[in-house]
Amino acid sequence: MKKYILASFLLLIGLGASAQKFAYVDTEYILKHLPEYKSAQSQLEGLSNQFQKQVDDSFVEIDRMYRAYQADQVLLTDDMRKRRENEIIEREKKAKEAQRQKFGPEGELFQTRTKLIKPIQDKVSTVIAETAKNKFIDFVFDKSSESTMMIYASSSYDISNDVILRLGYKPGTVVK
Repeated sequence: MKKYILASFLLLIGLGASAQKFAYVDTEYILKHLPEYKSAQSQLEGLSNQFQKQVDDSFVEIDRMYRAYQADQVLLTDDMRKRRENEIIEREKKAKEAQRQKFGPEGELFQTRTKLIKPIQDKVSTVIAETAKNKFIDFVFDKSSESTMMIYASSSYDISNDVILRLGYKPGTVVK
């Protein structure tokens, strides 16, 4: 009797699992087919090269100043030495700050990348969601991301509100 109950239970679980449909996409492959993405990438590469040249030029100048300082160090008074050292240190700080402003997480390059690439990614995501709905697919994963990432899930499988209710709170009321 126990075997029949267990077999029935496993059969029901199997039927329930087979009702869900999964799919995957390769967003890298998709994006490589979009001319606007290639254009945006070219613009970003050009901007990155321009910024890198500016940063490299700054550090080359600092290096030149440091070598000149080392060559003249023996001839300089203590006051002159301190002044030149401070000048080199200040230039280096400015160069590092400029580098951070160009390449940092909130720098110009990142902001430009967001401005150019995000609309394209949003467009692709919308089409993926529409395609999934049309094909009655419940979950879509992206195989090109480093950690397999879910990029679409049918809202019928979202149990977030159920969890909030079971925790004793009201869904939709966000704590400020």
